[in-house]
Amino acid sequence: MEFNEYQEAANRTLYGNEQVLTNCALGLAGKTGQVVDLVKAYTFKGKDLDKEKLVHELGDVLWYLSQIAEWADIPFDEVAQENIETLNKRYPNGFNPAN
Repeated sequence: MEFNEYQEAANRTLYGNEQVLTNCALGLAGKTGQVVDLVKAYTFKGKDLDKEKLVHELGDVLWYLSQIAEWADIPFDEVAQENIETLNKRYPNGFNPAN
């Protein structure tokens, strides 16, 4: 699935038309916190990484990101492409912590 296809499909589940940006930004923060909690439990509490739950939470993060972009009339493909261009400029030879 392409990012723009995802963005369009996800948009059908967006509810409401008032304060959408605020709702999505707060939802993104909350779902990101849940991802962080899963990683924290794995890293510091010795728990198994619940990959099924991680996939679910990452999907929620993706949904919120796509809808913030949708609200701002930014194609989601553009977000992904711009990020790759930034990474290529920042790390032209790939990331190497030794450099």
